[in-house]
Amino acid sequence: MKALVKSRAEPGVWLEDVPEPEIGINDVLIRVCIAGICGTDVHIHRWDAWAQRTIPVPLVIGHEFVGEVVEVGSNVTGFAPGDRVSGEGHVVCGRCRNCMAGRRQLCAHSIGLGVQRPGAFAELVALPMTNVWHHWPRVPDEVAAIFDPLGNAVHTALTFPVLGEDVLVTGAGPIGCMSVAVARHAGARHIVVTDLGPGRLELARRLGATLAVDPREQDLGDVQRELGMTEGFDVMFEMSGNADALRSGIGQMAHGGRIAILGIPTAPVELDLDPVIFNMLTLRGIYGREMYETWYQMSVMIDSGLDIAPVITDRFAYTDYEEAFAVAGSGGAGKVLLDWREI
Repeated sequence: MKALVKSRAEPGVWLEDVPEPEIGINDVLIRVCIAGICGTDVHIHRWDAWAQRTIPVPLVIGHEFVGEVVEVGSNVTGFAPGDRVSGEGHVVCGRCRNCMAGRRQLCAHSIGLGVQRPGAFAELVALPMTNVWHHWPRVPDEVAAIFDPLGNAVHTALTFPVLGEDVLVTGAGPIGCMSVAVARHAGARHIVVTDLGPGRLELARRLGATLAVDPREQDLGDVQRELGMTEGFDVMFEMSGNADALRSGIGQMAHGGRIAILGIPTAPVELDLDPVIFNMLTLRGIYGREMYETWYQMSVMIDSGLDIAPVITDRFAYTDYEEAFAVAGSGGAGKVLLDWREI
């Protein structure tokens, strides 16, 4: 089959012929229809320091996808050829303390699809049946293909209650923008987004931001006064991985404010803990999705009218992967999709 492979320890990925995946008795074989390029995939393509210490070479990459079941193992129930599905990209051990307690998102030994095991930038991908998700009928195919990053946005945005709250989102990348739509759907009052890119700020506005500002041009204190806020932001989503954004956001929080941190810094972050302590702030790290409550929440919200389709800005045939990766890595795009159907 055709697949995008990190076959050499250098920048780039390559379209190659590789053997079709073999499945065990508990596995599901899926024909990929549409896949999404993630920031993780861009790191792998660039072969940065994180990728060099993480990715086994050679490896089929990719983890965001929607596809159709073509074969199931003899022990599989609940799935049949023709079913439209996606996959949870964290494959857990099933035996550690958290797995045994039903907290699979906290597995101590999880491995990543397209990171440590063969991924979804291919005609076929195999996953354990416990990692496969049936899509509800009203979920569009392109949205289904990005349930993985939407899950990051939902996990972040719903970690703390946002109904009636004033929300600060630092970072208007695709996941940050989707978190705006989720918070709006969940009843937030004001949602203020900060980013340095004009295109991404405009995308945040399209997805429901009350205001989207470049912090170099507009002070967040002035933004609060413009909106009639008096005590600071109640909830913050840190989506950028930028230390200055985190530090600035901490200074804009109301007493008792809550901060969900999804963005991954590229270097250690130094924080002044005085405002955290004296303002009694809560900081919580977020990684991936809750298995499988987040998947259910995504499905319910899409079914009830959540529209995150505007975050999808670019579509390519899988054979045009180099152009697709260039766009995804440009810093100005939303979600970039690869079509793996017949061309």
